[in-house]
Parts: sequence; C-alpha cells; structure tokens
Amino acid sequence: MTVRRYTQLDVFGARPGAGNPLAVVHDAAGMDEAAMQAFAAWTNLSETIFFLPPGTQGADYRIRIFTPKMELPFAGHPSVGAAWAALDAGLARDRDGRLVQECAAGLLPVRIDRTGDRVMPSVRSPRAQPRGSVAPPDWLCASQVLGCHPRRAGAGAVEQRPGLVAAGAGRRDRGPPPAPDQAAIAGLPGSGKLAVFAHADNPVDTQLVVRAFAPGVGIAEDPATGSVNASIASLLHRHGRLPGAGGRYVASQGREVGRDARSTGGRCRRWRLGRRPRCTR
Repeated sequence: MTVRRYTQLDVFGARPGAGNPLAVVHDAAGMDEAAMQAFAAWTNLSETIFFLPPGTQGADYRIRIFTPKMELPFAGHPSVGAAWAALDAGLARDRDGRLVQECAAGLLPVRIDRTGDRVMPSVRSPRAQPRGSVAPPDWLCASQVLGCHPRRAGAGAVEQRPGLVAAGAGRRDRGPPPAPDQAAIAGLPGSGKLAVFAHADNPVDTQLVVRAFAPGVGIAEDPATGSVNASIASLLHRHGRLPGAGGRYVASQGREVGRDARSTGGRCRRWRLGRRPRCTR
C-alpha cells in the first residue's frame, strides 16, 4: 500500500478555523486523474491540491487543483497555500523570496515575505479577460445576498478560468442576508460561479465585503476565494473604483458561513495570505 503525506491548511484565516480549509497531498506521483478526483471528493473541501514533480523548466513545484466535482486550472487559496506548504515540507526553496508555481494555468510568480517565523506568500493570478459591463440578472438583488442596495455602476462580468460573473453593489447594510438561488447560479454562463461584493460599513478594518458561490463546481458558498478577489480587484481597477489608500485594500469574506477570512489586494492582481496558515497533519 502506498503511503502519502497529507496536510490540511487553513488559508486566509487570522485565527484557527476562520479561513478556508485546503487539503494538500504532498507526493501525488503515481496518482491518476480519477484517483485525485476521488480523493478530492472524499475530503469534501472546496479544493484539494496534489504536488507533482515540475514539468516545465523554471518551475519550483507543480500542483493540480481539484474541487469535489472537477479540476481547476487555477484557484487563489490553493495557490497561496501551496506556496506555504512547498516551503514547509521542503518541496521547494525560494530564491531571494521568489518562487515559480506550475499549474494548469501556466507558470505563476510567487513572492515570499517573512516576519520572524511567519511566512507570507503572495501569488500573481492569471490575467482576467473582461467581457464588458453587464447588469446583474433579474433574480439577483444585492439586498438578498449582501444586505445592500444595488448599484449598476461598477457591476460587470469577468471571465477567468473557470468563468465568473461578478456583480457590484453599494454599501452593505447591517443584518444577515438570506441565501441566494443556488440553482440559478449554477445555470450562469461559464462554470456556474457568482461573486458579489460591496463596500464595507466600517472601512477602518476592511474596505470590501465579498461573497462567492460556485454550485457549478460543487461549492455552495466559499469562505475565502483568492481568484474571485483577484477578479474583483481587476474589475474595480478598470472602473477606477479601488477602495482603500493607494489602490490597496482589505477584503472580508466568509462571515455568512461562520468564517472571517481577510485578504489584501489591489492593482497588481497579487492576492496575499495575511497570516501563516494553520495546519493539521
């Protein structure tokens, strides 16, 4: 029987249990796609990553990313978590704070910042391919999802691998919002993913509030989504609406599902892990 090392990380969480769990298989050599998909379905987490030997010159490590239903070419919290896991497990060594991640989306630059014993990776996401501004679907009222008033300015659609619809709204009001229509989201173009974002009530700690739904890939609501936040940053930048100071801001996500994930982003499409991941081996 083959024994493989397995780790579970908590990514984008400022405290244990506040972020987005990530399953990590450290040595997936010899596993075929069916075995990886079956294992990802067994973990029942939003994403599971599998480390493999690099297949491209210049890459420090290679990963494949699976949801419980399908493989993804890129995802944010798995990529950030992968960089930390690669260093922690000795699968890669950074050069002057730099790594290169290989995944189905290509080669992605990774920056490693250190403060004491804290290792803070940030990954540059693939460039989004915009399809132009659109109005949110009739069934999507922002007050039903974020508890805020709809605002057409800044709403739009962004295509990123896989597809995504991102809808902008005004300021978030207080009070818990009801759940959106999962079946309607699953029927959206692309892979059935929807992100809704709004300016925060209290912009001192966080400037943006985000919710992300992906029933099309088996995730009802994701507690922290780096790729979604990178797409939102790109969308806001194109409209000249980046919040915060100097085009840098903090986004909060996951409170509706009992989490409190925090991420930082801005013009550069680089999404950052604010704290060292918590791990369970």
